[in-house]
Amino acid sequence: MTDDHRVRVHLGTLLDERGMTLTEFADRIGITLANASILKNGRARAIRFSTLTAICDVLECQPGDLLRVPRNQESASDPTPEV
Repeated sequence: MTDDHRVRVHLGTLLDERGMTLTEFADRIGITLANASILKNGRARAIRFSTLTAICDVLECQPGDLLRVPRNQESASDPTPEV
């Protein structure tokens, strides 16, 4: 199954910058560790605005810091999602 979107999730980078573990992150925003891992690894198919708001509150960031949509040329040259 191929992705029908080009959204890249930078959760791993944000967690590293803040010295936060994925377990701590999941606990603080109120999602399961499994769902946090799916989000971090770029396999999420959707995200609720309430979850996005919680993520931004906990990581003190904006949605654009977490999510990026590369241009078509960028996604063709880099098929792996950034995490």
